[in-house]
Amino acid sequence: MPEIPVRYRSADEDSARWLGFPFRQGDIVISTRSKSGTTWVQMICALLVFQTPDLPASLSQLSPWLDWLITPRAEVYAQLAAQEHRRFVKTHTPLDGIPLDSRATYIVVARHPLDMAVSLYHQGDNLDRERLRRLTGQPEPDGPPSPRPTLREWLRAWIDRDVSPAEEMDSLPGVLWHLSDAWNRRGGEPRVLLVHYDDLSSDLEGEMRRLATVLGISVPGETWSSLVKAATFEHMRVNADRIVPDPSRVLKDRAAFFRRGASGSGSALLTDHELAHYHARSAQMAPADLLAWLHRENLAR
Repeated sequence: MPEIPVRYRSADEDSARWLGFPFRQGDIVISTRSKSGTTWVQMICALLVFQTPDLPASLSQLSPWLDWLITPRAEVYAQLAAQEHRRFVKTHTPLDGIPLDSRATYIVVARHPLDMAVSLYHQGDNLDRERLRRLTGQPEPDGPPSPRPTLREWLRAWIDRDVSPAEEMDSLPGVLWHLSDAWNRRGGEPRVLLVHYDDLSSDLEGEMRRLATVLGISVPGETWSSLVKAATFEHMRVNADRIVPDPSRVLKDRAAFFRRGASGSGSALLTDHELAHYHARSAQMAPADLLAWLHRENLAR
């Protein structure tokens, strides 16, 4: 059984669940940080695979989150083994924490880290943390929770947190390690493709066509318009009950999962000095060409 170099764990996920996963020819692995467009790309893959907006099951059934401790590993493996369609599997683990198989294509989705962090902060308000603790077997907190900082306070602290990516995957070091690792694997074997959240926002059809080409999926011309419409942010919000990844009901409001979807909210919260500090911190953790692409300083892919 092949080993993975790094094991990534949090309170509700463990990358070791990938060990022994039986890949098939054509498998698609969607690897993202939280709140970076995971569900969006899962939806796009579902639409390309089934070529209809009327999906045969909920998105979490069609594309399970393999690392998630809420659902027993054996159950997830059985669910994937029973699938006859081309499989597309969700993970929040960087590529150095999962097996890399030549039969699979790995799609890594990137979002401006400040926008991802803002979305993550709001997602925290929408989580039923008591239910999540029960489902993962976590102990009850010792005392009352500390008052939550304001978004701006939290974002400034998030920028400065100096932690290990393996221990805090949604930290700034974790986000930039996840993307740097994927960036350095482009053009290799297996196939690694990066998708930018802002490109999905500005040219959804173009990005869907690009993904279809890379995945070797042919879509009839008359089908494209309905697939693109079904992948829009507005359509996904209206159909949140079937699209939002919440099989264990840990979200207070599924529709709130699709909060805004806009870019630029993170940078807008910071002063010029604070934004310059963020860029200086980022430059210590990731290559310049990745950061230029990530921060939309040029149009290179």
